[in-house]
Amino acid sequence: MDAWDFMSKLPELQLEQALWQKGIYLVGGIDEAGRGAWAGPMVAGAVILPQNDQIQTILPGVRDSKQMTARQREHWEIIIKSTAVTWAIGTVSASEIDEIGILPANRLAMTRAITGLNPLPEYHLFDFIHWKNCPYPGERLAHGETLSLSIAAASVLAKTARDAMMRELDAQFPGYQFHRHKGYGTALHRAAIQQIGLTSIHRHSFHIT
Repeated sequence: MDAWDFMSKLPELQLEQALWQKGIYLVGGIDEAGRGAWAGPMVAGAVILPQNDQIQTILPGVRDSKQMTARQREHWEIIIKSTAVTWAIGTVSASEIDEIGILPANRLAMTRAITGLNPLPEYHLFDFIHWKNCPYPGERLAHGETLSLSIAAASVLAKTARDAMMRELDAQFPGYQFHRHKGYGTALHRAAIQQIGLTSIHRHSFHIT
């Protein structure tokens, strides 16, 4: 399966169903948003969906958040939250990213999301992350948002939460238009940095020029 097939593929429930059949009912899907941004936090989402083979009919529009419009994500965010057994968001600030590095920050965001769940997962399905000696039993899946509905739901919650944070930061730091590019490395963002300079919410360790 090539990259385009993965991008266009709807997430499935096979991984979750296989675990449910083994008596593992609390399956957490975990994903992050904002890893590559120049400014703002990294945000992880964690979701436990109910043991229900029909959950795909309840969440038919949920997929990799990058393949959804902002309006679609915001619509399904509400339904995911009302359907989930539990959900949580974990956030790592730009200053923390600068202090510990991007990969440890990714792990920390996911840890904060996981520990915010109640009940806690028995098994974890991660969108792929390098994590040697990961303390959470589970799997780290390449293109996880296309393989697992739980991970896709987590990706939606992470993205909508981060977008909302960037809109708030736009009001605090006028001139950068964070509400448009959400802190990512666009030409618009670069031009603002060249004109105004970096802020406290920029990731200075990224050596942005």
